[in-house]
Parts: sequence; C-alpha cells; structure tokens
Amino acid sequence: MGFLTEQEIAELVPSELLPHATPIPTQIVSSDEYTPPPQSEKQKEVEARLLAMGDELGRKQGLSRRAFFQTAAGMAAGFVALNDTFGPVFDVSRAEAATPAMAQERANTFKDQFIMDMHTHFLRDDTRLENFVRSREAVGKAGWNPALVDRPQTLEDLKFNNYFKEVYLDSDTKVALISSSPSEIPRDWFLTNEMMIEARDRVNREAGARRMFAHAIFTPGWDGWLDHLEGSLERKPESIKGYTVGDNTNKDEAKHPWLMDDENITYKAYELCVKHGIKNVCVHKGLFPAATAKRWPHLLKYAMVDDVGKAAKDWPQLNFVIYHGGYRHAAGGKAEDGWNEFEQTGRISWVTDLAEVPEKYGVTNVYADVGQLFAQSVVAEPRLGAALMGIMGKGLGYDRVWGTDAVWTGSPQWQIEALRRLEIPEDMQKKYGFKPVGPANGPIKEAIFGLTNAKLYDFDPKKRTDIGPNRDRFARMKEEYEKNGPARSNLRYGYVPGPVDWSAFA
Repeated sequence: MGFLTEQEIAELVPSELLPHATPIPTQIVSSDEYTPPPQSEKQKEVEARLLAMGDELGRKQGLSRRAFFQTAAGMAAGFVALNDTFGPVFDVSRAEAATPAMAQERANTFKDQFIMDMHTHFLRDDTRLENFVRSREAVGKAGWNPALVDRPQTLEDLKFNNYFKEVYLDSDTKVALISSSPSEIPRDWFLTNEMMIEARDRVNREAGARRMFAHAIFTPGWDGWLDHLEGSLERKPESIKGYTVGDNTNKDEAKHPWLMDDENITYKAYELCVKHGIKNVCVHKGLFPAATAKRWPHLLKYAMVDDVGKAAKDWPQLNFVIYHGGYRHAAGGKAEDGWNEFEQTGRISWVTDLAEVPEKYGVTNVYADVGQLFAQSVVAEPRLGAALMGIMGKGLGYDRVWGTDAVWTGSPQWQIEALRRLEIPEDMQKKYGFKPVGPANGPIKEAIFGLTNAKLYDFDPKKRTDIGPNRDRFARMKEEYEKNGPARSNLRYGYVPGPVDWSAFA
C-alpha cells in the first residue's frame, strides 16, 4: 500500500484537532499518503503573530478569537502576519485587520468576481480511505466540537455536504470542476467516472444552472482502459485527467505508469478526445519530492514534465493542462526546499522545466494549473509562491488556470484571498524579469481566476447565473447564508505532526 503505515499515522494527529482554526494555514496538512513536515520556525512566528492579533483585535471588536478569525478582518490579519514575518508580499494593512467595516467593504467589492476553480475533490461514500472520517470522530470524542460528540461520522457528512458548503457558500467560487484520482485497487478511486458525472448533474440540477463540470479519468495501459475511456466520454465530461505515475494513492501498486508522449499507448486517448470533441487533457505532475523518489525511484521519470513538449507539439488541437504546474516540493517535501533551490539556481523543479516548454517546442497549448503549487507555497514561504507565479507567467504566459485542490486544504477562500493580495516583490521582478501580477481585479488575476478556464471550457462568463435579477438557487442560498452570518470553519482536513497541545483549548 502507498499509504502511511498504522505506526506512522499513530504518530500524527488529525488536523481538525489543531487548537487554532486560523483563517490561513500556519502549517502543512497532509493526507494519509505522506508524512507532513513539521511546522517551520517561520510558520510558528506567523501563528504567534496571528494569535496575538486575534486576541487584541477580536477583544476590541467584542469577538472571541475564533469568531474574529471567521471575519474579513480576521482574514486580513492573516496576511498582515505573513508580511510581518516574510516581508511585504501581500497587499494588506493593519488598519484593514483592525477595522471590520473596511475589511468587509473590501470583501464585498470582490465577492462577485468570476472564479472558475477547475480542480476540486471530495470522496465517494463507500471509500475505504476512511482516515479522514476517523479524524472527524476524534474531534467529537475530544469534545472540541459539540456538534460531533457521540455522533457517528460518515463520508456523506464529511465529503459532499462539506464540499458544497466550503466551495459554494464559504468561498467566492462560482463554477467548479469535480476531479478524482484512480487506483489499481478499484475501491480506492476517489470517485469513479460515473460518480463524477452524477455529482455534476446533481449539482447543476439543484442549482438550476451550470455550476459544476466533471473530469473523466483515463488510465493508459491498464486492462480495458480504452473501452472504459470511450464509455466515459459518451457521458459527456468536460475534460479528461490522468496520473502519469499510474496509481498515485497506492504507489506500491502502480503497475501502469505512462508517459504523455507515448505514441503507441497514450496517443490513443488523444485520438478518442478528438473523436468525442474533448479538447482539454489535464495531467497530474510533480508532487514527488526527494523522499518520495527514494521510496519509489521507478516512478520518478513519470512525475517529471519531460514528456509534455512532444505531446503538445504532436496534438495542437488539444490543450494540455499540467496540474500543480509540475511543482516537485509538495506532498511530503518542504517549501524551504523550493525556496532554497530558487535562491541558489533561479529555478524551481519542475515548474521552470514546464515554463520552458512553449519556447523550446514552439507550442501555445500548454497551461499550468496552480493546485498544490500555490496552496503549499504561498503561506508557508510567500516569496516562493511569488517566484512560482513569476516563473509560470514569464514562460507560459499570465493566463494560467485556477485550481485549488479543495477541499483537502479546506475552503478555497484563503487561497483566493492570497492571490488577490499577492504581488511579486520588486527586487524579484528586476532580477528575474518577472512581470507584476497587478491588482486583485486587474487583467492578469482576472485571467487566472476564471477567464482562462472559461476560454478553455467554452464557458461564457457573461451568461453566469450567480448575479443579476435571474440569479440561480445557489446564489440565493448564499445570500441567505451570509445574511444569517456565515460560519467559515477555517478547518483543513488531514494530518499534522503530534501531539496536540490540549491546554490551548482551555
């Protein structure tokens, strides 16, 4: 199995048990696929600053720290703490954190921004990947969340319902794509292709509008894979997605890794895409740090991006969207590794390699989804997040695509706010020739948040149904939700190094 062993998991604690539900993450949270790195000294510093502001500013506003962290001012405080620790990277002021009206006014200004998140997940009801459920039960047994005490937890409680709340109610996301991950063990698929289509149709039916898109997973080389893909394409997914390492969940079982430029195998999938009118091929790359490569060295070349260029050149009628931008230093690695590499070489594995593909191969059909690249860099080492955005912008163009990998990292709102506020520092712009990414509603960020995805998926933002007099059921539901006082949980789902400091709950 590719999961952590029972002993390794026993040395971790559920991230929901962290005593501080901060508006931005202050340490990396893992699934049960890899051991999370310990909280860095800088992350500890961010957390300490943020807790102090939560106490001080919350008290002045007549709020508990937890309640303050659920407000727009609390979110602003998170980015103030990051700037105070790492230097000015985010557009934010202490006045915004201290003045609820100012913070809320800003939040209201952007709440209708068009955000099309084409990389989201939840788990199937009959999955055996139940450690997330066990962690939720632990929250109840600890008495931390009274709503969970003595109440059995199910994946329906944790996954789809939670997904809907955190994506469509707790964030400014307007349209999302539901994705999955395959496994050689059929029960370990996050969702089957049929389940993704059913979820898409259910959401759109209940919204009365097109609010969800769906992938079909393709698995080159697996038994019967072409027939399976053909059947899946007949259900009209909006794009296909594959994992070149084969089985990313159970890497010990990964018997069928594949390359994007394999003319004898993978190109058959592209032929089917053209036949069925699918033009977007999404491919998971990266997230394969040194520790993972040491354990599964035979999969390393498949996680890299060396096979992207030829495939893109041979299939100009398709768009190749590389998930996580090929970023290597996540899923068990450390943000410091990526930052140190950049400081020493001016490069970041394998994002720089991907960014060089258009010039090297003369192609314009390669895109980078930010995914965990952004989630595991921008608050752990903000300068790294800025560098990654600069590298992708310079090489691939500034119309890369928005994807958050939610809900593993909780509601995507903190990532949305991070990009809205992020700017590449001037010294980095001058040294490396990076273009500034500009204001939250400027052309570059508007493209990243939604317009590029809209172009790729032939979605007309002018026909969106979340605003205007004919707004859909989800828009009306969100209005009611906000009127009653939104309750963003600020939770992330997975594991962190133990033990929990129980005194912090007192």
